[in-house]
Amino acid sequence: MRRGRSRPPGAAPAALLLPLLLLLPLTACDRLAPAPAEHAAAAGDPAQDADRGRRTPSVVDHVRTDDPVVFLTYDDSAERDPAFAGLVRERRLPVTLFLTDTVAGPAYGDLARLRPFGASLQNHTLDHRSLRGLPYAGQRAEICGQQTKLRSRFGVRAHLFRPPHGTYDTTTLRAAADCGITALVLWRATLDADGALTYTRGEPRLHPGDIIAVDPDHPTAANLTARTERLLDTIEEQGLRVGTLENYL
Repeated sequence: MRRGRSRPPGAAPAALLLPLLLLLPLTACDRLAPAPAEHAAAAGDPAQDADRGRRTPSVVDHVRTDDPVVFLTYDDSAERDPAFAGLVRERRLPVTLFLTDTVAGPAYGDLARLRPFGASLQNHTLDHRSLRGLPYAGQRAEICGQQTKLRSRFGVRAHLFRPPHGTYDTTTLRAAADCGITALVLWRATLDADGALTYTRGEPRLHPGDIIAVDPDHPTAANLTARTERLLDTIEEQGLRVGTLENYL
């Protein structure tokens, strides 16, 4: 009888190796490799973007970053100081303006002209009503209504929202999500009417990633430009600069 060639000791037949290989665990790279849907979301897939608007927004007063940046935010009062627009244009300041339609509406044209110089226009409701405790329908009308105004007047799809007076509840988060908001923006530092910085928590000094509210909901914007200029000097003295909030949220 003809004999086949002998195998080296311990070698397994090829026919037996394939089933064994299929039973081996996945490597770390295989387990951590993102699914195609994750690649699509990172690239801005429309289906993923639409779904993102329905997720619960994050609530932030500070951005986790090692970059030496802080963020300047204004609520409605900025348009009352004509010199402020000149400051934004001159320094190309990436400020974030949270707008209420009934307050800022008459100045929308002036505010729109600041966008090429770095200003970002975001949502602060239609009528500046305190949202906490309102039913879902009322909160949704306030937030989505202003989304519609910003989109129709500027072509802006705002994804940042500041609740009036900084107050909100779980209904606010649900309504904001349904309106396409991805983050509720509060503040860790406030620039008061007298030009002093106060802090809501933590060490009383600026840190990278801090969100600064300049006189939130203050009835006047007296000396807004001068106070902002002094704040910019303070920021620079601490080795920081003003960043674009939209790039970090």
